[in-house]
Amino acid sequence: MPRYCFQLQVRPDRLEEYVERHRAVWPDMLAALRDSGWRNYSLFLRTDGLLIGYVEADDLAAAQRAMAATEVNARWQAEMQQFFTGLDGRGPDEGFLLLEEIFHLEDQLTRAATTEP
Repeated sequence: MPRYCFQLQVRPDRLEEYVERHRAVWPDMLAALRDSGWRNYSLFLRTDGLLIGYVEADDLAAAQRAMAATEVNARWQAEMQQFFTGLDGRGPDEGFLLLEEIFHLEDQLTRAATTEP
């Protein structure tokens, strides 16, 4: 399954509230993420507000479109937008920076196993 990593910047003065909001994400938001194809989704937050997200999806663009079509996502993104910098009017789900994966242990182990004599 393809893996995706992304970056956003949370406002340092809003970190505690941002963390608190993610301790109990709305059940209908959780269901929408699951139903739209988001798998193994995690967020990691640094003390200066750097947020790194990791998600697995068969097709991230399709999963994003499916989420964008839900009412709960519109409500969630509207509430979350206030926590971020650098979005230029976009929602967090549209404004993140997608990072390129350059190493994955299991992929390389698999390749090594098939090339060993």
